[in-house]
Amino acid sequence: MKPSLIIVGLGNRGTSYDHTRHNAGWVALDRLSREFGEGPWKDTPKFDSVIQEARFGVVPILLVKPQTYMNLSGDAIRKIVTFYKLDAAQQILVLSDDIDIPLGAFRLRMNGGPGTHNGLKSIVDVYGENWPRIRIGIGPKPEKGDLAAWVLSRFSAEEEKMLEESIGKLPDVVREFVMNGVKGG
Repeated sequence: MKPSLIIVGLGNRGTSYDHTRHNAGWVALDRLSREFGEGPWKDTPKFDSVIQEARFGVVPILLVKPQTYMNLSGDAIRKIVTFYKLDAAQQILVLSDDIDIPLGAFRLRMNGGPGTHNGLKSIVDVYGENWPRIRIGIGPKPEKGDLAAWVLSRFSAEEEKMLEESIGKLPDVVREFVMNGVKGG
C-alpha cells in the first residue's frame, strides 16, 4: 500500500523513555492507532521505524514511530518519504511534545520553526519548515529545572489523565486534516 499520508509520532525508544513527556508523540500515535490502525505494528529496519498501516475512510495512512533517537528523526522520515515518493509539505503530519503549550492542549500548525525540540530540528534540517505538525502540550519546565530532565520526566497520574483526555480529541482533528487537506499556515 502506498500511503497518501504518513503520520509520525516523535519519541525515544527504550523502556526508560516510556511514559515520559518527550514521548507524547508516541502516546498520541497510539491513540490514532486504536482508532484507525489496521493490523499489527511492524519493525521495519529499512525505514528505521516501527510502522502500522491505517485508513481514514478510503485514504491509506502509514503510522510511524522512528526508532532512531529523537535528534535523528528526520533521517527515518526521509527514508519513508523517499521510498514512497511523497511530498513532505503535503503528505507528512508530525506529532511531538511541546513545552510552550499547556498540558492538556495541542496545536495544529501547517509550518513553523522547531523551537528547542531536537526531533523537530532534525526534520527541519531535512525538509525546511514547510510541513504540518501537531504540537502536544506537556507544560513548561519548572522555573529552576533543567529542560532535558523535565522532558525526560514521567507524567504524574493526574497529568497522564489530562494528556489522555487531550489526545482523545486527536482522531477528530486528524480526520478533518485528512478530509480537508493542508490549508495555508
